[in-house]
Amino acid sequence: MVNRTEAAVLTEHGSALTLRELPLPEEPEPGAALVRITCTTLCGTDVHLWSGQMTFPGMLPMVLGHEMVGEVLAVGPGTTDTLGREIAEGDRIGWSESTCGKCHGCTILREPVACENRGYGFLQRSDVFPYATGGLVRYCYVTPGAAKLLLPDDVKDTWASMSGCAGKTVLRAVSRSGGIRPGATVVVQGAGALGVFATAVARISGAGDVITIGGPADRLKIAERFGATATIPVDGTVEDRVERVKELTGGRGADHVFDFAGGPTIGEEAVAFAAQRGTIAIVGSTGPTPSPVALGTVMGKELTVVGSLNGDIADYHRSVDFFRTFADRLPWDELFSAPVGLSQASRSVESMARLGELKAVIDPRLP
Repeated sequence: MVNRTEAAVLTEHGSALTLRELPLPEEPEPGAALVRITCTTLCGTDVHLWSGQMTFPGMLPMVLGHEMVGEVLAVGPGTTDTLGREIAEGDRIGWSESTCGKCHGCTILREPVACENRGYGFLQRSDVFPYATGGLVRYCYVTPGAAKLLLPDDVKDTWASMSGCAGKTVLRAVSRSGGIRPGATVVVQGAGALGVFATAVARISGAGDVITIGGPADRLKIAERFGATATIPVDGTVEDRVERVKELTGGRGADHVFDFAGGPTIGEEAVAFAAQRGTIAIVGSTGPTPSPVALGTVMGKELTVVGSLNGDIADYHRSVDFFRTFADRLPWDELFSAPVGLSQASRSVESMARLGELKAVIDPRLP
């Protein structure tokens, strides 16, 4: 058993990550696993946590990273994946959030995302047991409550890692809003990793037109590579964007609007973009800041507005299957930067904060 691990630890918001040695449990608990991380992809949430835009009392020090894949080094008694398959040394696994299985969300709603004790690695301080549950570590402890999944060989590490948050978040949002009708017009608000992946999902799902709104310009070019039939930059006014969507949709508006951006005018714009009896999925508008919405327009257009919170192990499984099914459809590898080691993790987070990378990749096996 490995009893210590190198980790890139966030000790202060907005500051460089610190390389530290963290202890590991002496042996995995029943249902737990110790893995060697082979790939961690960074998410926008990691950037928000690093900058302090998203914070929780007493959360530091912590290890960032909640999209990761690893090779199993050791398992506790009775450790299986979510389908009941035994997990053994040498297996490659991914995993979703830990849930308790006992609260109202787990037992009555039967919704893992509603678990009162649901947690990512970023809800676990790195100075208390089990120490190393985030992705920016050489060895990671996968807790008993984490929903684990044995991964197929034909799904790349980067794809499987991205499925752990970005992929499942997009697919859950599409499902929550009732799916995308063939030939429909879709507006995607946001051109980050979520927005670009949502653009691809919309096109593959049969959308006729997909309009991606965001920036900077290089990300809109990427969105075009992944299926956007038109793009709109965010450097204009709300009125400019609303008018442009009207032009592109012949004045009718979009059948489906997906918020993957957040921001103070997102709600206002989404309602304005939507066609009569359109659907709006709110995914990116996190935090306490209110977003004005014209409720009279929601009523008058008879809009369906749904919220969608991240995803669970079912959505993770769907994302892995999505990449398997559509492996050759689009240039998925272009979403990811070249992998770097833990020593460069801090630089990668800062680069993503500057919008310099769409999806940074950390491979702790690299120097």
